[in-house]
This record gives sequence, structure tokens and C-alpha cells, in this order.
Amino acid sequence: PLGLKESVLPTQRSSLSNAGGNFFMAGVGFSFIFSWLLMLLVLITFVLGGNTYMIVCESWRSQQLFQLLDTPGLIPGFNLSELLGQEGGTTNFSEMYRQCQRDAALWQTLHLDQSTSLDEVLNISKQYTGEISVGFEKMNITLSPISLLNQSQRDLLLNASRAAQPPDFTPTLEQLDHNMTQRSLLDLAAELEQLADKEGTDVKENLKADAHSLRELDKEMQMSFSGPLQSLKESIRLVQSGAAQLEAQTKAALDKASETQEFLKREMVNIIKNETWAFLEELLGFFETYISWAKTRLMEDVARCKPIAQTLNNVETITCDYILDSLNAFWFSLGWCTFFLLPSIILAVRLAKFYRRMDIADVY
Repeated sequence: PLGLKESVLPTQRSSLSNAGGNFFMAGVGFSFIFSWLLMLLVLITFVLGGNTYMIVCESWRSQQLFQLLDTPGLIPGFNLSELLGQEGGTTNFSEMYRQCQRDAALWQTLHLDQSTSLDEVLNISKQYTGEISVGFEKMNITLSPISLLNQSQRDLLLNASRAAQPPDFTPTLEQLDHNMTQRSLLDLAAELEQLADKEGTDVKENLKADAHSLRELDKEMQMSFSGPLQSLKESIRLVQSGAAQLEAQTKAALDKASETQEFLKREMVNIIKNETWAFLEELLGFFETYISWAKTRLMEDVARCKPIAQTLNNVETITCDYILDSLNAFWFSLGWCTFFLLPSIILAVRLAKFYRRMDIADVY
């Protein structure tokens, strides 16, 4: 437009205007020469980007890709269930992907319990209890003779129980029940008073004074010694009753000692075996608890596969949202360029004659 002047005849147009017209025609020529390359590039990128996006990305988001992978016979000779040693064939890629998204363990995801039974592998009771029982049945326990009391000790105890018999306290108790003294002080005081009635005045007063002193002494003795005497009599009776039973109790204790010795001699081996077996059962219980814990951890916690699902999701995001989207935007832009190439050719051809210098001027 800078070199084009409306009042100038077509045969006298400037070189600048003529160059513009030549560039229009050169563009048309280059378009015819190289447009097939542009079309081919658009076609290739469209086929690769568009089909890959539909086949991979769309089918991934709709889970159709996993359903396709789960189709039997898709890959000749490949069977995931047989590869994992499963007879039922319940493992597939769709289920594995969903399990991994829930952060399940590989044991649950791959259904390894169908190919390997942890109960059989980790069953120590089945493997070792039978051997332990047979070993216990064959075990022979030999103990040295157990003697609680030998014969000399028995005789010593019997002799001691017989020698411990106290003397007969019956006369003493009878005397204590009647009087604390050998004769009654009150009787003696009465005799002194009878004797005072027969004697003279001087002796009479002395005898009555002595009788009064004896009565006071008897009263004081009754008040002072009644309690201790009662305790003494009870102690004497208790000693007599206990001493009477001492020999019988000693014989009963010796009989029980003999029974205990016979029981230990007869049952000690079985007692040792039973207690040892109870201890081993407790140890086996500890091992079973540990194995149960280990089995639970292996089935539920070990090797969680959520990172695998996240990795696949990241690969899908990078491939679809970054690479394929950019590729599709590229061929889409080139496609529009190719689409507008035909109108640009027509427009360039139509405009060229208004810019180029003409050899013959048209007559209007």
C-alpha cells in the first residue's frame, strides 16, 4: 500500500508496488510447493495426538483401558491370575488399581492368600506341638529319693512328745479351788477365838488380836491373789489339755509327712512334666501372639501400593495434560493455518494484479 497510488496507470506502477505484487505471487507459489508438507505434518500430529489422547487418556479416566487389559486373550499366553498362582482367576488390573488407590497392601491387592496360606506357613502349633508332645512322652525324669523325715527323726519327735507330758496337777488344782494356804486362815482364826475364851484376860486379848489379823490377812489374800490364781488354774488346765493331745498330734503330723513323702515319690515326675508343659504352652502362646501380629501386619500394612497408583496417576497427568495437550494444540493451530491457506491464495491472486506493473493497460 505504500507504493500504490490510485492515479497512476497500471503500466506505470512503481517498483515498490510491483515488488508487493510479486511477493503475493511468490507466496502463492510457495504455498503450492510446500503446503503438502504442512498438511502432512498436521495429519501426522493429528493422528498421533488425537488418537493417543482418546485411546489412552479418555479410556484411562473412564477405566475402559483397564477393562481392555482385563480382556482374556488380549496378550497371548499372558494370564495374571495364573502368573500369581491363583486358580480362581479373580485378580485383574481394574481391581488392583482400585485397591492401590485405597492404599491397600500388596497381599490384599494381589490376593496372595489364594496362592500362599499364611495359616499353614506360620502355624507353629501344627509344626512343633506334635514333636514337643512326642519328646515329652519319651522324656524320662529321674529324681533322687525324697526323704522328709528319717526314722531317727521320727523316733526323736515321738520321744519328745511323750517326754513333754507335765506332772499331774489335779491335787494342786483341788487345793487351789479350796484354799490358797495349806489350812484355812478363817478356821484357824475361829480356833484362836475359842481358845481365847478359855484363857486369861491378857492372853485372851492377844489371841483375839491374832484371830482378827488372820481374818484381815485372808481378806487381803482373797483380794490380791484371786485374779492371778484364776489365770494360773486356766493355764494349768490348758497345758494339761494340750499335753494330752501332743502325742496324738505328733503321730498325725508324722503320718501326714509319710503320706506327703509317698505322694511326692509317686507324683513328682508327673508334676514336673505338667508344670514344664504348662510353661511351654505359655511360651507357645507368646509365639502365636507374635505370629498373629506379624500376619496382620503383613496382610494389612506391609508394602502398601498407593505410591504405585500415584505414580501411574502422575504419568497420566504428565502425558495427557502436558505432552498430549501441547501436541494437540500444535496440530490444531497448524490445522487452522492450513484451512486459511486456500482463501489466502485466492486473495493473493486477486490482489496481485492491483499491485504488479502491467504490460498492457486494461481499458475501463
